[in-house]
Amino acid sequence: MRVNDVMTTSPICCQPADSVERVATLMREHDCGAIPVCAANELVGIITDRDITCRAVAGRRMLGPASDVMTKPVYTVRADDDVQVAIDVMEKKQVRRLPVVDSEGNVIVIIARSDLAPIFASMNVADFLLAVSYWSRSPRAAA
Repeated sequence: MRVNDVMTTSPICCQPADSVERVATLMREHDCGAIPVCAANELVGIITDRDITCRAVAGRRMLGPASDVMTKPVYTVRADDDVQVAIDVMEKKQVRRLPVVDSEGNVIVIIARSDLAPIFASMNVADFLLAVSYWSRSPRAAA
């Protein structure tokens, strides 16, 4: 199974200079928890709902630009990668979402842990619970 078989389509992107408030509004309007940050079609970061909560709100930087609170570096996969590559990157880097990029590095979609749920459902129950437990304990689990 390939990444493009399970990915979420039509990601919304923002620019580094967009306000954190604007990014939060985009998340609400599009019911998503992460937005890639792109500058001149280059992926430079990702801003998550956790970034907004922990870095912007708790850090009193809600009025600043997305670039002040975004997560970087950004780990990515390609649409033609095997889905196990995405699972391995998520586990190793302890992230919940991965931008999927094309051959030029442009963001085309995002793959999320929830997109992988059907794959985990096919695993035996012990492996599934172990994976969920690992991600729940992770300090970067919400990224």
